Amino acid sequence: MYFASDNSGPVHPQVLAKLTEANQGYQMAYGADTLMNEVRDRLRSIFEAPGAAVYLVATGTAANSLALATLSNPWETIFCSPVAHIHEDECNAPEFYSGAKLTLVPGTDKMTPAALRRTISLEETRGVHGPQRGPVSITQVTERGSVYSLEEIQALCAVAKEYDLPVHLDGARFTNALVALGCSPAEMTWKAGVDAVSFGGTKNGLMGVEAVIFFDESKAWEFELRRKRGAHLFSKHRYLSAQMAAYLDDDLWLTSARQANANCARLAEGLRGKGADFLHEPQANMIFASFPRAKHRQLHKAGAVYHLWGAQLEGADEAEPLPCRLVCDWSISHEQIDQFLSHL
Repeated sequence: MYFASDNSGPVHPQVLAKLTEANQGYQMAYGADTLMNEVRDRLRSIFEAPGAAVYLVATGTAANSLALATLSNPWETIFCSPVAHIHEDECNAPEFYSGAKLTLVPGTDKMTPAALRRTISLEETRGVHGPQRGPVSITQVTERGSVYSLEEIQALCAVAKEYDLPVHLDGARFTNALVALGCSPAEMTWKAGVDAVSFGGTKNGLMGVEAVIFFDESKAWEFELRRKRGAHLFSKHRYLSAQMAAYLDDDLWLTSARQANANCARLAEGLRGKGADFLHEPQANMIFASFPRAKHRQLHKAGAVYHLWGAQLEGADEAEPLPCRLVCDWSISHEQIDQFLSHL
C-alpha cells in the first residue's frame, strides 16, 4: 500500500533488461553511443519535430534548471505558478543554474492567461533597476494533479508570445497528462507554442533519466555547454540512452502512464465511495483527498505509506479531517488499492 510517490516505485523489468543488453562491450562516451542516436531519432519522430535538439540528463531538477538557464539570462525573471516544482521543490536550482529569479503568477496550481499577462506586464517597469521579462514555465501535470487542456496551454503560450518570451514545459509527468488528454506530444508542446520540454521518465518506470527537447535548434550548443559546466554530462551515457530506448520500445512510456492513471482512477472511485472529500479533482495519477484522523491512524497502523498534506497525524480530535496526497504508479496492484480502501 505504497502511495507516497511515483518516484518510489520499481524500475520496469523491460528497462532493466535493456540496461543489461547495453552493458555488453564498449561504446563511445558522453552521448556519442549508438543508442543515443536511436533515441534522438525516435523522440524527434514522436514529437513530429525532425530538427529538434534532444538531450538526456539523470534528474528532473537538472532537466528543468538547465533548460530554463538556456532560455533565460541572469538579469531576467522566470514566470511560474506558486506551487510549481521549480519553485517549491528544487532548492533554488533553477535560480542557481540560470542566475535569474522566479516570479510567481498569483492563483492556484494552474496559471490563467489573465493572471500571467498581468504579472508579465508588471515587470520591466523600472528600467535597469528591475528584472527583465524571461521565460514562462508551465507544469504538466501540475503539482496538485491537474492537467492543462490543450486550449489552456495554447492560451498561456499566446500570452508569452505577445511579449516575445519563450515557454518551457516541466513534463515530469508528461505522459500521464498526454494519455489523460488523448493528444499527441506535438499537440501538447510545439504546436501549442512550447519552445522546450522536460520529457520525464523517472516517475513512469525508469531508473533515472529525463529528456530535454528544444524545438528551437539554435539553443542546442548553449545547452550542451551548460550541461557539461553544470556536471550533468554522463561519461557512461549509454546507460541513460538504454533507459530511454526501453521507455520508447513497444510504447512502454504510454502503457505505463495509462496503467498509473487507471490505478489512480480506481483509487479515486473507491475513496468517493468511502466518503472522502477531494481537494482537487484527480485528472492523472495524483489524488489530494481528506478524511478523518482516525482513518489515517488505521491506515498507518496497517502499513500504508503516503504523505499527509500540511497536517499532522498527532492530535486528539479523531474526527478532524486531514488532507493527504496519494500517488499511483504503473506497478501498484488492484489488490493493494483494494486493501487500502478496506481500511477506510
